[in-house]
Amino acid sequence: MASVKETPRQRMIGMMYLVLTALLALQVSNQILQKFILLNNGLERTSKNYIEKNEFTVSSIASTVEQQGNNERDVPKVEAARQIREKTSEIFEYLEDQKQKLINESNAINQEGQFKNSALKNTDIPGNIFNNNQVGYEMQDKLNAYPQEITSILASIGVEREFERIAKDAEDIDMFKDDPDVNYKDFVNLNFVKSPVGAVLALISQFENEVLNIESEALSAITSSIGTFYFKSDVFKASVSANSNVVAAGTKFEGNLFIASSSSSVKPKMSINGEEIPVEDGFGQINFTVPPASNYDDRGLAKRTLTGEILINVAGEDSLLTVDYDYFVAKPTIEVTAEAVQQLYAECANELNIKVPALGTNYAPEFTVSNGQAIKGNQPGQVTIIPNSSGKVNIGVSSGGAKIGTVTYDIRPVPAPTIRPYDGRGEIDLSNPYPSPGPSQLYVRAIPEPTFGRIMPRDARFEVTGGEVILLRNEVPRDKVNITGENVPIRSLLAAARSGDDLVIRVTEVTRTNFRGNKIRSNQNEIIRIPIK
Repeated sequence: MASVKETPRQRMIGMMYLVLTALLALQVSNQILQKFILLNNGLERTSKNYIEKNEFTVSSIASTVEQQGNNERDVPKVEAARQIREKTSEIFEYLEDQKQKLINESNAINQEGQFKNSALKNTDIPGNIFNNNQVGYEMQDKLNAYPQEITSILASIGVEREFERIAKDAEDIDMFKDDPDVNYKDFVNLNFVKSPVGAVLALISQFENEVLNIESEALSAITSSIGTFYFKSDVFKASVSANSNVVAAGTKFEGNLFIASSSSSVKPKMSINGEEIPVEDGFGQINFTVPPASNYDDRGLAKRTLTGEILINVAGEDSLLTVDYDYFVAKPTIEVTAEAVQQLYAECANELNIKVPALGTNYAPEFTVSNGQAIKGNQPGQVTIIPNSSGKVNIGVSSGGAKIGTVTYDIRPVPAPTIRPYDGRGEIDLSNPYPSPGPSQLYVRAIPEPTFGRIMPRDARFEVTGGEVILLRNEVPRDKVNITGENVPIRSLLAAARSGDDLVIRVTEVTRTNFRGNKIRSNQNEIIRIPIK
C-alpha cells in the first residue's frame, strides 16, 4: 500500500499503540499493566465519539446528494458510504466480541462491575484464546482485510485512496524490526502470547480506534468528491459589453448589460495568448499593451485574435476551456501641432505638440530623435526638437513601451536676417539722401525674417559682429571704421564728410544667440549705401 499522510491525532494514536506493544514485548510489571485499564477506558470513549461522528457523516452525504438533485454521478456515493458504515460495524462488533470473550473467560469483572486486579495480571488466558485457539490469526486476517475492502468500495465510485494494514508482525513495525529479541514474532505472539488481560483489552480497543479512523477518512474522501463536477457560482458582478467603447456624438451607444458569475471555491488558471494572467475572485485580469500591426486595411484597422485558456478542475479532472476573441487594432494617427510643421529650423528649439488621439488618457509618450535632440515638456505630447544642421530629422513616438510610429521633417536652415541702418530717431530712409554731414549716431541692426522671428523668438536674436563703414567720395574710399557691434562709432567719418559723399555699410558677419544662450556666428555679405546731400 502507498504511504498515507497522517494527521497529528493519527500519529498520537499510532505512538500509543507502539508504546503498548513495546511494553508487552518487554514484559513489564503488573502494576504498570493495570493502568492500561485507564487507557482502555479512554480509547473506548474515543471509539464512541468516532461512531457518532461517522454515522452523522453518512447521513450528511445522503442529504447533500439529495439537495444537489440526486445527480447520477453522486447517487452511488450514498450507497458506498452506507457500505463502509456496515463493514466498519461488522469488524467493530467482532472486536467487541473478542474483548467480551476475554473478560468472560478470565472472569475479569466482579459483581460490582469493577475489574479484578488478579484477573488483569493473567497471561495464560490471552495466549490460550488468541494463539492456541487461533483467534488471533483470524483477527489479523479480518483487520488487514478491512482497509482493502474500504479501498475497493472507494474505487468503485471513482475515489482513489489507500490505507495501511492494521495488524502487523514485528518485522513490519519500525520500533521492532531491528530488535533481534522481538523482530521474529508474528502479530499473535507479539500482542497476545504472555500478555496480561488488561493490556490485551487496551490493544483491542486501539484496533477499534484504527478501524474507525479509516472509516472517518474514507467518508471524508467521499464528502469531498460530492458535486466536484458542479461549478457553484457565488461571486457575481454586473458587467457591460458594448459594441464599441468609442462612440461619436450623435450616434447610438449599443451593448449588453449582464451578470457575470464565478466560484470562490475553485482556483482556475488562466492565460491570454500563452501568458498566465492573475485571477481575482475567479475573474481573470486582462491587461496588456497592444503592439502596432505591420499591415492595416483601407479603414486603418488590423484584425487580431485574442486566445484565452482556462484550466479548471471539473469532476476531479482538469478541464481546459478555450475562447477566441476577435478585436481590431486601429492604426494610431500621430497629430503634430506647431507654428510651422512642414520644416524644422536647424539648431533651434522647435516646440511641437505630438498627440495620438486614439490612445486617449492612456497616452504616455516617449520620443526618440535621429539627427537631433529632444527635450520633453511638462505635459504629455509636449516636446522641443533641436535638429542638427542639415538633412532630415526623424521623431519616433512610443507610448507605454509600444512603438506608435515615426514622423519625419526636413531641416530648414535659419533664414538670414535683414540688415537695417538706424539713427537716433529710427530707421534711416535709404530712398532719400541724408543731410550733411550724415547721422550723428549710426546703429547697424540684423532684423530676423518675420516668420522666423515670430515663431522662434528665443532663437531669433541677431547681432552684426563683423564688417565696416566706409566714407566714399567719387567712388573712392576716404576713410573707414570697423563694425564690432550694433552701435558704430562714425564720428571721425562725419568730420571728413561733405555733401555728395556716401556712407557705405558692408556687413561680413552676423552672430545669432540661440535659446541656450550659445553664440552662433555666420558669414553674411551685404552692402548698404547712405547718400549724403
